[in-house]
Amino acid sequence: MMRCPNCNSKDIGKIGSHQFYCWGCFIELTVNGDKMSVYQVEEDGTLSSLDDLFFEEEIPQVHVN
Repeated sequence: MMRCPNCNSKDIGKIGSHQFYCWGCFIELTVNGDKMSVYQVEEDGTLSSLDDLFFEEEIPQVHVN
């Protein structure tokens, strides 16, 4: 089961083939293989990367079931 790296919620919805949305803290997650990217959805609908805040050292590996 996938958990949000920001709020640790399991309330994750799938919005695309490799895209997910956290209903707990309203961020978008993109999973490509074993790598995850985290984005904030702006008011105008654009995405701002939050990877530098979450993954300072190494992007964590993700296993999606």
